[in-house]
Amino acid sequence: MDKKSWFLIISGLTVSVLLICGGLFALTAWVFSSVEGDSTFNFSDAVAIVHVEGVIVAGDPPPASPFGGGSSGTAYSGKIIKQLKKADEDSNVKAVILYVDSPGGSVYASEEIYRQIKKMSKPIIAAMGSMAASGGYYVSAPTQEIWASPSSLTCSIGVISQFLNFERFAEEYGVTAVTIKSGKFKDTGSPFREFNEEDKKLWQDIIDETYTEFVRIVAEGRKMKEEDVRKVADGRVCTGNQAKAMGLVDQLGYLPQAIERAAELGKIEGEPRIVEYADEPTIWEALGLSTAQRSPVAELQNIIHYHPGSPLMYLYVGP
Repeated sequence: MDKKSWFLIISGLTVSVLLICGGLFALTAWVFSSVEGDSTFNFSDAVAIVHVEGVIVAGDPPPASPFGGGSSGTAYSGKIIKQLKKADEDSNVKAVILYVDSPGGSVYASEEIYRQIKKMSKPIIAAMGSMAASGGYYVSAPTQEIWASPSSLTCSIGVISQFLNFERFAEEYGVTAVTIKSGKFKDTGSPFREFNEEDKKLWQDIIDETYTEFVRIVAEGRKMKEEDVRKVADGRVCTGNQAKAMGLVDQLGYLPQAIERAAELGKIEGEPRIVEYADEPTIWEALGLSTAQRSPVAELQNIIHYHPGSPLMYLYVGP
């Protein structure tokens, strides 16, 4: 047998071993992820923790792969809503913590999460991590209580839309954009033309309407007058200490203290069991070989918080 044949045989065996090992690893991970958070195996009273971490966007994360990729740094509304529903339906879960560490994000996605929180039949409190600003505060507002550390960055109550303009850049490099449109506003926001005063007026009206709804949500959740909310809802970011002084946070503390409080609200005696819902990919997804990585364009969009199709943002855009 020649060297080439031996090489092909050895290569084939190596790939087969890797596939088998990877498959066993994926199967094990899938089984354990399915068990995690499943009260079938433990009937003690529990506090469920649902995470809202990263920029809030609409929809579900891409299929999980044990070989790379994933949705780190992104809070998908679809996933969060499913986990909230699961916690509400689990008879062993007596209270829920919404753990928020997010600068906010899509207005639409934040509203989706808000609506699910309003439907919850069990006690639910928000516990803020290092940041729960703008949309991060929006989803916290309807909970029964808001906990923040003294140094948590929060507030940033407001709405923002940002449009990139490449007109001068395009001219410098001889790039021409041809636009065929049905009305003067159809290309509003196009990066290839200037944002004029009429465009600004159009979008300012949209921003003002969305801002009014944000103020209403905060006033309703915090049991404050809307005029009092507007006094601090100028987009400013604030610390947990400052937010508590303004009536936007109930208690200062960290996740362990929030868990104790949630257990108290859920009437749990003794130390509560903690349930944290893991992603539950199908067996075929778990066995997938995809190593999907974001493209450079997607990475740039994430850095500048630019998400096509959702320019209306409850987002803190600071450092």
